[in-house]
Amino acid sequence: MKEKILQTRKNGMAVLLGNLLLIVLFICAIVFGAIGLDRHGGAAWRALMVVGIVGVCVGWIPLIGLKVLKPQEALVLTLFGDYIGTLKGEGFYWVNPFCSAINPAAKTRLGQSGDVKTAVHAPFKVELEGVTVDTSGPEGGNKLSLKIQTLSNSKQKINDCLGNPIEIGIAVTWRIVDTAKAVFQVDNYKEFLSLQCDSALRDIVRIYPYDVAPNVDTTGDGLADDGSLRGSSEIVAGRIREEIQQRVNEAGLEIIEARITYLAYAPEIAAAMLQRQQASAVVDARKLIVDGAVGMVEMALERLSEHQTVELDEERKAAMVSNLLVVLCGNRDAQPVVNSGSLY
Repeated sequence: MKEKILQTRKNGMAVLLGNLLLIVLFICAIVFGAIGLDRHGGAAWRALMVVGIVGVCVGWIPLIGLKVLKPQEALVLTLFGDYIGTLKGEGFYWVNPFCSAINPAAKTRLGQSGDVKTAVHAPFKVELEGVTVDTSGPEGGNKLSLKIQTLSNSKQKINDCLGNPIEIGIAVTWRIVDTAKAVFQVDNYKEFLSLQCDSALRDIVRIYPYDVAPNVDTTGDGLADDGSLRGSSEIVAGRIREEIQQRVNEAGLEIIEARITYLAYAPEIAAAMLQRQQASAVVDARKLIVDGAVGMVEMALERLSEHQTVELDEERKAAMVSNLLVVLCGNRDAQPVVNSGSLY
């Protein structure tokens, strides 16, 4: 299905005024025909009145073909089941009054910008995962919005490549680029986009660990790397966007951007993972403290030996190293013991 743009003139105002004028003339014909028939009789006055009545009865039909489009709106038109083209560009148009505007997603509400109603007065409403379908008439009728929209589905619980359950949410920025494909290639392009976003998100998240892990290949080149959901969010978002774009090309949609909006361990393992991170942080801190303490001890021994401040044998050096490491690596302040006697 290929999109066809209708090059229709913006003659809606002229048709409206002309049609209203005809209706006024038909009403005048009815009035004058009735007066003439009452005063003079005859078939001519009766025919004039009949023409006026028929004109008033059918004169409203051309008004159905009047269409008003705002900026970044489009109408996909069909005539007796055949796709005749898409009307784009703001203005006041007149088309064949027997044309029908098609938008299968008109009553679908997603958690996205420009598509969430503040109040729903629908007699019947069905809620799926991230998708709400109601029977009330949409504010925009069957018009398609060509604006950039943002889809924000509900958070999903997915296992990463290490099997750890995580919760993740994304925001996808998209727009319609081919109205014919969006309307005719899929049953409901909004539901289709929502489901493809969820599926692509699962496929990409399963490739990465939540945090950097050893011996994990996230690029597919056979070599371990440092890719992770937490540390490589830009790369992950780019791969999610590309994956979604491949899936929605047939629906005439363009994925502009995909961003991770929420990322955390699932509640059942969040506490354990927090303890693991805390333990890792403590180990790293202790390692840094020990490295610094060893450097300070080496510097102290070198300075004492260089300036010949005091001569220490190996046993005294070992004792001094032990005391300095205890002081520098201890969690509490050292309590000094002053030796007022001899060195030995």
